Amino acid sequence: MALNKIRRLDRNSFGITLPKDDLRVEGLLDENGELRDDQHVHIRHVGDGEWTLERIEDVELS
Repeated sequence: MALNKIRRLDRNSFGITLPKDDLRVEGLLDENGELRDDQHVHIRHVGDGEWTLERIEDVELS
């Protein structure tokens, strides 16, 4: 089981690193290993110490 560290991003948020290989499998990286366009995910807390991530396509930002 791979472990990912929780890191402080700024005063109000933290982030978790997603492995590039996993992003590549999902087709989210281009041929240079960079993210394709903007990517959005919905993060849902489902229980004690458990979250789910769901990639959201067609996001309309106001």
